[in-house]
Amino acid sequence: MAYFSVFHEYIKRKKSAVGLPFIALCWISFFWGTTWIASKEGVKHMPAMQLVAIRQLFGGAIYLIYFLIKKAPWPNKRQWRNILILSVLNFMLSNGLSTWGVKYISSGLGAIIGSIFPLWIVIISFFRGDKISWKAALGLFICFSGICVIFYDYLNDFLNPEFRFGILLSVIATFTWALSSIYIRENKTNFNPYFSLGLQMLISSIVIFSVTNINGTAIPLAEIPTISWWSIAYLIVFGSVLTFIAFIYALENLPKEVSSLYAYINPMVALFFGYFLFNEPFTVSIAIGGFITITGLYLVNKAIKTK
Repeated sequence: MAYFSVFHEYIKRKKSAVGLPFIALCWISFFWGTTWIASKEGVKHMPAMQLVAIRQLFGGAIYLIYFLIKKAPWPNKRQWRNILILSVLNFMLSNGLSTWGVKYISSGLGAIIGSIFPLWIVIISFFRGDKISWKAALGLFICFSGICVIFYDYLNDFLNPEFRFGILLSVIATFTWALSSIYIRENKTNFNPYFSLGLQMLISSIVIFSVTNINGTAIPLAEIPTISWWSIAYLIVFGSVLTFIAFIYALENLPKEVSSLYAYINPMVALFFGYFLFNEPFTVSIAIGGFITITGLYLVNKAIKTK
């Protein structure tokens, strides 16, 4: 806890430091890319949703303890409503389903699918009556083309129902993340974003623990192997705490076009480490398709940020 407090105070003192926001962006780009690898390794040996619940319980507890010590004000009624909604969209569904998805698909493929959530923002906005710019339309077409190229190497895998299930979970996770992004944009409240994250994690962990215990999918803690505990520890420290701090800091101190660059780098990090650590496929089709998809995402993101 002392380390968390020192890090937070250091960030506050250095807000005007040249280059620190870009260091935060590099941190996000690398470590959120590697969390796909940690999730993949962890869910090999235990139920995915139980891993998610444990990760979010400890991550949320770290935030909560810190703000209790600081005697920070608690959210009001409207802020509690936002926290509850975001705990469902961000952590029960988006984080939970994407983690569950990589149990059946590669970490690199999961990361690529996870990066396409801006497409859902455009599609949802269209069905809500918003006009789509030519950049967004072109970006959607390019992204779809890139995804088709990527899945060329996975055509035979679609015969496997577990693979199809993993793809479905991952796609739903990107949809709920997009819903969350739209909700945050339209329902802003003046409440500490770090405290909010901690409460979202804790609430989601309690709900997920309840569900896994009721349906009997959880295993005794003593049966969770050491490798999964190491994965959980990595996800807590680098996925749920330090990188979220860097993420919010980057959002507050960088132009939106720059702060969103992590979405293009995360899949490359996941593909690189997935190939070298797990011997996951990294073919010419995946490389070309990934580049095409990221190009399309850039156009879509640019269209969204300029609205």
